[in-house]
Amino acid sequence: MPQHPFGGKIGTTYQDSQAEWPKLPAPPDGAPNVVIILLDDVGFGQVSTFGGPVPTPHLDQLAARGLRYNRFHTTAICGPSRAALITGRNHHNAGAGFLAEWATGFPSYNNMIPRSVATVGSILKYNGYATSWFGKNHNTPDWESSVAGPFDRWPQGLGFDHFYGFIGGETHQYYPVLFENTTAVEPARSPEEGYHLMTDMTDKAINWLRYNKSVAPQKPVLLYFAPGAAHAPHHAPKEWREKFKGQFDAGWDTVRQATYERQLKLGIIPKDTKLTPRPEWVKPWDSLTSDEKRLYARFMENFAGYLAFTDAECGRLIDAIWELPDAHNTLIFYIVGDNGASSEGGMTGTVNEVMNLNGVQSRLEDNLKMLDRIGDLDTEPHYPLGWAWAGNAPFQWVKQVASHLGGSRNPMVVSWPARIKGVGTIRDQFTHLIDIVPTILDVAKLPAPGSVEGIEQKPMDGVSIASTFDDPHARPVRQRQYFEVFTNRAIYDSGWIACAQHTLPWRQDLAPGHWENDKWELYNLDEDFSEANDLAAKHPGKLAELKKLFDEEAKKRNVYPLDDRGAGRLAVPKPSPGGSDPKRTNFTYYAGASRLPETAAPNTKNRSHRISAVINMPAKGGEGVILAAGGASAGYSLYVQNGKLAYHYNWFDRERTNLVSSIALPTGKSTVVMEFAYDGGGLGKGGEVVIGINGKAAGRARIEHTVAGRFGIDTFGVGSDTGSPVTDTYKPPFSFTGTIDRIDVALGPLNLSPEDEAKLHQMHTAFAGAHE
Repeated sequence: MPQHPFGGKIGTTYQDSQAEWPKLPAPPDGAPNVVIILLDDVGFGQVSTFGGPVPTPHLDQLAARGLRYNRFHTTAICGPSRAALITGRNHHNAGAGFLAEWATGFPSYNNMIPRSVATVGSILKYNGYATSWFGKNHNTPDWESSVAGPFDRWPQGLGFDHFYGFIGGETHQYYPVLFENTTAVEPARSPEEGYHLMTDMTDKAINWLRYNKSVAPQKPVLLYFAPGAAHAPHHAPKEWREKFKGQFDAGWDTVRQATYERQLKLGIIPKDTKLTPRPEWVKPWDSLTSDEKRLYARFMENFAGYLAFTDAECGRLIDAIWELPDAHNTLIFYIVGDNGASSEGGMTGTVNEVMNLNGVQSRLEDNLKMLDRIGDLDTEPHYPLGWAWAGNAPFQWVKQVASHLGGSRNPMVVSWPARIKGVGTIRDQFTHLIDIVPTILDVAKLPAPGSVEGIEQKPMDGVSIASTFDDPHARPVRQRQYFEVFTNRAIYDSGWIACAQHTLPWRQDLAPGHWENDKWELYNLDEDFSEANDLAAKHPGKLAELKKLFDEEAKKRNVYPLDDRGAGRLAVPKPSPGGSDPKRTNFTYYAGASRLPETAAPNTKNRSHRISAVINMPAKGGEGVILAAGGASAGYSLYVQNGKLAYHYNWFDRERTNLVSSIALPTGKSTVVMEFAYDGGGLGKGGEVVIGINGKAAGRARIEHTVAGRFGIDTFGVGSDTGSPVTDTYKPPFSFTGTIDRIDVALGPLNLSPEDEAKLHQMHTAFAGAHE
């Protein structure tokens, strides 16, 4: 907004002058509060509000006070969906053609949201709204997520006055990597004391909302509430997962069929909708062994508990909204998933997804031992892909597959008591995430800005859907929309859709190439709600027309170049300072350096390395972590306990090496060292570890296996083990009670064969692919 000129008078003294305060921006009268709730990795057929098997009574209640949209669409993947949601532009126009982990130097794929696509946070803030963001943020590139910044693409830099949540595709729900604005913070309670991120962020959002309305009740608010749920790791409190014991024993085939029948009965889908058949990549439930059935049913019980618990917490937030003095003028968009249900747990599911993603496969016998603990704080579960297929009923495919509705169609509920009168009804207009910002601006009577902070703005790609609030038969608001994620692509036009599936979500390392060989399918969505009847052979002319239209839209919307590489794109150097620089081998850190992302920390894997620390031990009670990286999934910790130096290496909780010094640490200043001599000869090999105190060897041990790819979603830090603990020999954060002068990390050469490099890239690709 331009600065308002001074309208008073400046004389020689105040006596012959006239004061005038600067006019603060304010939205037009009647502008509503806006609340956007966005769940994560929830399919079209999972919540009860849309016929799913998981009871979501609070969402049911909101739908009874509002509208259900059964033809609402996402981009089929996390970060791009969120970029589209907050900017009102197609994800390629917002620089988020795919995920930050796969970023390349092309404008549509660098994941650096440009200033030419101001977010709804900026637009509303500059027009007098209070703005906030709670929960997941996968729109800050990971190479910009350390203390070094820059902070332009953190929530505050994107126009949100307050942020409380995590950066990245996922986080541990009991040990989250949390930030308040741009400062790393730790939970106020431990998991043993009942901590869960879902409850924490709900409390914080309610407090922010109430405080703002207490101080300035006339000022409208924008609250963006983005839980990590129900993305993996699926962390359900025990009492919630136990509610579903035995409810999924019939298996995914039966559950999907029952969901379809409820959808028909509720009118969520038209009466003539067909249930698409089970694909070859999902095993028939009846073909599984009894142990597999027991385990896979438990995975789903845990997921259901997680989703139901999330509904309860979102319900608490909604109840707080209804208590506001202007609750009737609060517009709520509740979007059930940023994409379809996730198949990234693979064929068998896992209790340690980080281990699987490093190429170490889960074993049935190991998972069965954890059966009753799936969802506990020492597990990181993800269900098998059969449940994702079932959860996207009645559609084909899953998350990441933007070519089909199983990836891109998600439920939405809209409530606005002051405006919406025909409550409890369904809207079937074709709508998309990019329509949310234009709708907010429309109902708040605010124009889309031509420039923001002097930067000319790209036009909105979305359109307002406010007409559908009043009329269930409102004319279609969107006649055309393209879809593209990881080369899975489609084009919708006036009821028809042409689509080409290209890559597999559970094979991120697979780059098929040869786009000209893709099989294009054709569906008439006006007559075939679920994409069950492929008309490509019957209407080749229509298919050719739509394929040409996709090419035109792709050029117009900056979709090209198509790129299906997994490992190749992950290996593209990012514009990142710090630990991810492959040429840097020497690092120095000081006390207070904590919560450093693994991608910005020294990469000690697959190479020899040395950690040296200058510490000061107090006369009594000296203990705590000197340096730790990773957490309960995998990692290492150098620490002091019972007066002795210790080094712990955690290989996916399968193998643990705990080396304790043979001599005690003296009072005062000491130099402690850990040296690891890597065997070499491939990835994830073993080696010899030696610890020393003041130049003398104090212990030696053999480590048989090491982590090749990633320790997980936890972080690197000096002076404490934040998040989940690397070892169970102490309780986190186990802060060092002495002082740390400095820590030096020196890395040996990383000499990998081309084959090893390819494997390593595949691991990183798989890890990133499962953490959208």
